[in-house]
Amino acid sequence: MGFKQLVGGALLLLMGTAASAGATGIEAAVGVWNHTPRGTIAYQGTSLDLKDELKYGDETRLTGRVKVETPLFFPNLYLMATPMEFKEQGIKSSTFTFGNQTFTANTAFTSKLRLDHYDLGLYWGLPFLRTATANILNVDLGIDARLVDLKAEVAQGATTESKSLTVPVPMLYAGVQVKPLSWLAGEAEARGIAYGKDRYFDIIGRGKLILFDHVFAAAGYRYEKLKIDESDVKADVNFGGPFGEVGFQF
Repeated sequence: MGFKQLVGGALLLLMGTAASAGATGIEAAVGVWNHTPRGTIAYQGTSLDLKDELKYGDETRLTGRVKVETPLFFPNLYLMATPMEFKEQGIKSSTFTFGNQTFTANTAFTSKLRLDHYDLGLYWGLPFLRTATANILNVDLGIDARLVDLKAEVAQGATTESKSLTVPVPMLYAGVQVKPLSWLAGEAEARGIAYGKDRYFDIIGRGKLILFDHVFAAAGYRYEKLKIDESDVKADVNFGGPFGEVGFQF
């Protein structure tokens, strides 16, 4: 069974657990995120610049998320999937190494970077805050388990090298929702962790417009910063850009 199948099974299991516990609220959305890559990546060798050498530009990918609110003191659930992939023809002015292979200077090469990630979060709202503010303000705090499915590949003629890596990243989570009107809401989310020299931060700002009944449309901005040194892979990258969503909530 592959990595994505395992994650999909985990999502279904968590949703089933929430249903059996008697969920009191569900929100689900699908959207597109247009993100710009910046930074460098290396595998046992030379750092390669995503913009200037790998020639990666803006990409637009589908995203999806589900929030499940549970009763009493059970933790609420937040499930999110963020596929991310880049593939371009690049060039470097000097000889470079990637893994066990050496690549020629001033000669075109093709590279591919996949950085899919999946979040399984548990969170709790601050007690009585919604009631005290007449449902205008809410703050959530919790933990987030992110699984990063990374694959980097470089090919030049008959020379090819690749590296696949699955990295579990435990993160802290905080969310704020403000709903001044019945048809308008603003939200902010932050996930992050820092340990040793590794860093991972993900910040989301979202404005929501309730269209009719339980259907909404949303737009916002998302920024991610990732710095890791794992299994001979060194990455110091960031991704940022606008996104749009449609979804429902009960």
